[in-house]
Amino acid sequence: MENNEYSKAAVRGEPSYVWRAGQVRRLEMIQSAMPSDHKPAVLVNGCGVGTYLQRLVEFSNPVVGLDIDFERTQDSLKKAPYVVNAAGEYLPFANEQYEIILSNEVLEHVQNDQLAIQEMVRCLKPGGRIVLFCPNRGYPFETHGLFWKGKYHFGNKLFVNYLPNVWRNRLAPHVKVYTRRDLENLFAGLPVKYIQRTVIFGGYDNIIARSPSLGKLIRGFLYAIEKTFLRVFGLSHFWIVEKI
Repeated sequence: MENNEYSKAAVRGEPSYVWRAGQVRRLEMIQSAMPSDHKPAVLVNGCGVGTYLQRLVEFSNPVVGLDIDFERTQDSLKKAPYVVNAAGEYLPFANEQYEIILSNEVLEHVQNDQLAIQEMVRCLKPGGRIVLFCPNRGYPFETHGLFWKGKYHFGNKLFVNYLPNVWRNRLAPHVKVYTRRDLENLFAGLPVKYIQRTVIFGGYDNIIARSPSLGKLIRGFLYAIEKTFLRVFGLSHFWIVEKI
């Protein structure tokens, strides 16, 4: 990566560029939250370069993408017809406009996550659902890199998120990470109920690409762990939250 690309990765994260087993699994999770009798109006809040947006076109009526990064919205427009350049804290939509709002590894990057959650709830129709994926603090790695001596270091960094907040936030001031209680606090007082709350591991497709047998063994083991209390060490929270 060039320096400006590293800077963007630090502040806004890296969107999904490829479509592999991990993305397929998440799409199935997203579909599980959608109504079965019709195609809902869907907002992909933080659509990146449009990887999920492109797949959701088939299941939505309509699907709209939104991203704060202008260049990424231009990429998304090649994959879906409706894309907006705006911030998640100030959604440019009417009240009760969408039945499904997807926030896939985006919440941790916004300036004000409380306001971003409030805006998603505002734009949901009653009975509509937020499908939320965001980083789990229990995961042993900080996947967004860290800052050390004024320089950004990209990549997975071990045990950063296990540090006390005062130290962790100095190393990773560019990205948030969440416990279950942190997320509950963001939704506190809002007219919602929880449909599903769990923690999942990643797809580990990069490991599988390098060593298929070993990678599939690791993935199968970790997916089995999701059914136990050890899921607290998973990569991401997966929540389905319904407006009441």
